[in-house]
Amino acid sequence: MGTNDFLKVLPEMVSFTRVAELGSFSAAASLLGLTPSAISRHVTRLEKQLGVQLIVRTTRHLRLTEAGAEAFARCSELVKAAQDTMAIGQQYTSEPRGKVRISAPKAFARHVLHPHILSFLQRYPEVDVQLIVSDRDVDPIREGVDLVVRLAQDGPEGLAARPLMDVQTILCATPDYLARCEAITHPHDLVLHSCLSLGEHERDNHWRFRNADEEVEVVVQGRYVANHSEIRLEGVLAGLGIGCLPDFVAQQALDKGTVVRVLPEWDFQSTYQGRACVMYPPNRFVVPKCRVLIDYLAEALGQLTVALPRGLRRG
Repeated sequence: MGTNDFLKVLPEMVSFTRVAELGSFSAAASLLGLTPSAISRHVTRLEKQLGVQLIVRTTRHLRLTEAGAEAFARCSELVKAAQDTMAIGQQYTSEPRGKVRISAPKAFARHVLHPHILSFLQRYPEVDVQLIVSDRDVDPIREGVDLVVRLAQDGPEGLAARPLMDVQTILCATPDYLARCEAITHPHDLVLHSCLSLGEHERDNHWRFRNADEEVEVVVQGRYVANHSEIRLEGVLAGLGIGCLPDFVAQQALDKGTVVRVLPEWDFQSTYQGRACVMYPPNRFVVPKCRVLIDYLAEALGQLTVALPRGLRRG
């Protein structure tokens, strides 16, 4: 290949990189706005230019060859450098402008992010926001998303993170339900009650608790199981029993007094808790449109620390 011949295959390198990242010609085509056949032709032309096979294709899977793996590493660096170069203009723009694509889990997006994004858009008229609501872990690098919000004890490697707030799972019930049922003073008392759990996994009805003195696991039962926090809240409000809920989902009902906390002196151990962070690729600089949204959310959510019922914590 001649000194300047690489200029002819830059688009092919981008297509090959996206295919290798996403493991699919169709997914790469969707991301790049091309057809799968066009992506396939790009990869074939790159293989012809390099004189080696880069991808082994079957009807079900794609696999990089040894040469393909090395080419992918080099092409990824090139694509990343090109993206950083394109962002230089925004780095020196005096006013934030452009579209920010941010992904967040469904309940968190609806109850926490959405109200603040509305006010953010009013403050920054030159910035647009695309909110992608998904409970799966969106990869910002592979999927072209600027920011992702995740709820976890520890963030994933390879991403920069800005803490937003702590999230806790709590137990709630209506005052009427608690008045007409057996008193609850210890987690073991829950076996006498109807409990609303997630039902996503076999052991989701094994509720674990911890306080300063002991750890307890209780197997609960109930008439309604739902893997949607707002639905569980509606079940609780309907008097069906005691529901496990993210604190931010229950907050409005707690403020109104339509539900109250159950066993507030115990920490409910759940996978849906930890610290909510906004994450992004660790670039040397963050473009203004993303920086102002990160700062805005961190400031707004960091103020949610007052007038919370016992056990509700915000970071």
